[in-house]
Amino acid sequence: MPRAVGRLRAERSSVTSPLSVADVRRLLARHPTDRPVEPSFHGARIAAVLVALADGSSGAEVLLTRRSMIVSSHKGQVAFPGGRVDSGETVTEAALREAHEEVGLDPALAEPFAELTHLNTEVSRSYIVPVVAELAEPFPLSASSVEVDHVFWAALGDFLRPGVHRSEWWSDGDRTREVHFYDVVGENVWGVTAAVLTELLTLTLPDD
Repeated sequence: MPRAVGRLRAERSSVTSPLSVADVRRLLARHPTDRPVEPSFHGARIAAVLVALADGSSGAEVLLTRRSMIVSSHKGQVAFPGGRVDSGETVTEAALREAHEEVGLDPALAEPFAELTHLNTEVSRSYIVPVVAELAEPFPLSASSVEVDHVFWAALGDFLRPGVHRSEWWSDGDRTREVHFYDVVGENVWGVTAAVLTELLTLTLPDD
């Protein structure tokens, strides 16, 4: 990531008002909305996740789910709604469809406006496209799929509070990578979800 989360926290602390979705849109517009990375392995499963944002009482909030214990991978982990891109679908269509299937979100209520960096995951052999969308408000949603145990909203500002974030360096053969962890609203967020959130927080720093 371009800047450490500690610096993110320090720079954000100087901002008097919470970050709004309008702020996120404006700040993300400084960067290309499509930053593709090629799949790192043959036969990668193409997937899309929906990074749904809405303005709540504490500023911009992000929609998250906790996966159930009966899914084949990432059991019990916090994740964005999302899944495989079906034949003939765009990544945006897939992200909206999966959100509808998993948490009952009406696609008509979401306005997609950006993509974050595309990611390769070795565990599920997936190539993941994060699609960022705005909702008019943090609608009360609930699990509508056996894949999901819990649905919740978390303020982006909560991820920058002292003691919420930590990171570890993991080695995989010749490759070393930083893995981020966030403890928010009683949930532990890590892995791809934390990586996407870290990039979102980084890209939405105030202008220098």
